[in-house]
Order: sequence, then C-alpha cells, then structure tokens
Amino acid sequence: MICQEHLFRTKVEVPEWDNPMSVSDRVVFLGSCFAQYIGERFQSFGLHSLCNPLGVLYNPESIRLQVHAALHMEEADIPVFKAEREWRSWWAGTLMSGNSEQECRTVMEGALQMLKLSLLSADYLFLTLGTSVCYRLQTNGAVVANCHKMPNRCFSEDWLTLPACVDALSATIEELVLENPKLKIVFTISPFRYAKYGFHGNQVAKSTLIMAVEEVMRKYPGQVSYFPAYEIVLDELRDYRFYAEDMLHPSGVAVDYIWQRLVQSVMSPAMQEYLQEYAPVRSGLFHKPSNPESESYRKFLASLDRKAKMLKEKYNME
Repeated sequence: MICQEHLFRTKVEVPEWDNPMSVSDRVVFLGSCFAQYIGERFQSFGLHSLCNPLGVLYNPESIRLQVHAALHMEEADIPVFKAEREWRSWWAGTLMSGNSEQECRTVMEGALQMLKLSLLSADYLFLTLGTSVCYRLQTNGAVVANCHKMPNRCFSEDWLTLPACVDALSATIEELVLENPKLKIVFTISPFRYAKYGFHGNQVAKSTLIMAVEEVMRKYPGQVSYFPAYEIVLDELRDYRFYAEDMLHPSGVAVDYIWQRLVQSVMSPAMQEYLQEYAPVRSGLFHKPSNPESESYRKFLASLDRKAKMLKEKYNME
C-alpha cells in the first residue's frame, strides 16, 4: 500500500543543523519581502532580531552596498534626493524619508547605526535574495536599493552576471566576518516570482542567484549555509493554492509551512519549546479588542507582559 504522504507531494529534505540556534541568539534579516515575512515572525515571538531596518533589498549588489555603508558609516556619503515634498535615499526604501535633506540624512544615519550594531553582535544573518536584476542611476551608474516610483528614464536595468553576484556576495561575507568572526550567514532564495521580467527571465535571475550561493558556500565552508525556502514552495507545495491572490507571492499558509520547516531544522529543542510557550502571548498580542481603552484590556496586556518577562527569565534571554 502506498503511503498517503507520497501520493500528493515530494518532500524537500531539510537537514537538521548540527549546532542549532538557541533562544538567546541574535539574528538579523536582510533581503527581499520573504526575509521580511520570516524576520517579522521572529520578532512576533519576542526573539532578538532585526529585520530590514532600511527597507527590503532585492539583489546582491544592493545588499553589499547597504552592509558596507553600515559597517563604515564614517566614510559613507549617503545619497539623498528630493521626491515631490519628501527627501529620500537611494540606499533605502520609501519609509526612510524626511521633510528636509538633513532630516532624511539623520533618519538614514540612525537606521544604519542600528544595522551596524546589530550586525556586530549578531549570531546569525539571514540573507534572502530576490533577483539578480538591479537598477542603476543614469546620471552616475550607482546601484539603487529602491526606485521610489521615479520615472523609468532615471534608471538603466542591469542583469548581474554570475561572477558579479559571486563577487558582491563574497565581498559582503568577508566584510562581515572580519568585523564579527562568530557570525553565521544563512542564504535563502525568495519564492516570489518577478513576472515583470517574464517567467523565463525570472527563472534566469533565480538560477543565477542559486549558482552564486552555491559558489560562495564552497568558498566559505562552515561560515555560510542555505535554507531551501525557494525549493519548498516550487517543488514541495507546487500548487497555486499556496500563492496569494496575485499568484506571485507565497500565501500566508505557505509562509506558515516554511516557518514550521525552519523551526524543525535550525532551532534547538529548547528554542522550539520556548516558541510553544510563547505562542499564547503572541496570539494575545495579535488580538483586536472591541475597546482598546478599557481597563480590562489594559490588565490583559499587563498579564501578557508579565508572561513574556517570565519566559525570558526562564530561558535566560539576555
């Protein structure tokens, strides 16, 4: 008799880590919107984590530029520009803005400082790559992290080659490890499909990223690893019911499933136990009260806060 497990899917194997993550580990997430999904999940469980403080990043070169700027802030010349009534930066997303040039620079400096401190103290860095396509300013050829809905004529599209992706990722790894030798870097490829490049173009870009990650893993054994989120969605789930309404982003169900696989493969038993105990706190914090100003709701929040503090003490979370 054929097992039902094998009738309806082919399971992507995800080996358990020999030295799994612990509850007290500090984690940084950088990259595409998928990094945002998983990073926010870490934060919702009260874990030590920072997620895309300057906004989402899509390609290896944008990640390299942002990491370099954070680690060498004293040398950084933050590129800012005026977009209608706001000032923004080519190194960040649209949420990083100011009413004046100086205010924008101050916001950027604060976010870069936060990223620097987190990278220097982090135990793990998850880097999620979305595409090998980047955009350059027509004026000086500089790579931008976000186009800020500026006119297409402002940019040129650049499909990074495999050697260019390997060089950008290698430079990022070497800078990070020099400053924080204990840091472990985990790559993922975003399962989001970039239809704007055509589905063949999307696959070419993803293939370039997969080959680049494979090469840097061989260059930095023990320092770099890979979690197959992309393969889980495409090869294991493999059904449009696991996509959002746009049929391009993974659905909430798909993200939940990838989270479960991540928990099982990279987290220690004690950390998994902590997640189970923290789950009621997390659920309570997501609850939308009918009267958020009521005394009963304030008492409810206070009880959740006490529970969270007790768990942090129980699991020695610094």
